[in-house]
Amino acid sequence: MKYSWLEAYCLAKQGATKEFKVEWNATKYLIGGKMFALQGTDQTNRPIITLKLLPSDGDFLRNQYEDIIPGYYMNKDHWNSVYLDGSTPDDVLREMIDKSYTIVFNSLAKKVQRELNCSGETSLSICP
Repeated sequence: MKYSWLEAYCLAKQGATKEFKVEWNATKYLIGGKMFALQGTDQTNRPIITLKLLPSDGDFLRNQYEDIIPGYYMNKDHWNSVYLDGSTPDDVLREMIDKSYTIVFNSLAKKVQRELNCSGETSLSICP
């Protein structure tokens, strides 16, 4: 796979977990139980990752890169898929992952956000 760093990058996010969805033959990357990335294949078996973005960001990127398309089997306004055998620059894909993670993190209940933020603190820190 061209983006060999992808899984490690997703899992390096604070509180990120992964789960394999057998029915979809895909890996979900989650924060607080909500998906921020889905890595699998399309109907032609091309590898893809699907990420959540603001509609304006998704539109912009789809117009810039042919390997970024509306979300495969997802809401086409908010989700975008990137073909992992394509030519999207690494830094663009990293930024898309960062934005997807942030959007989903910010949609979590404040209590869950605090718990996730505190899970990375040292034992000397006091976390509300």
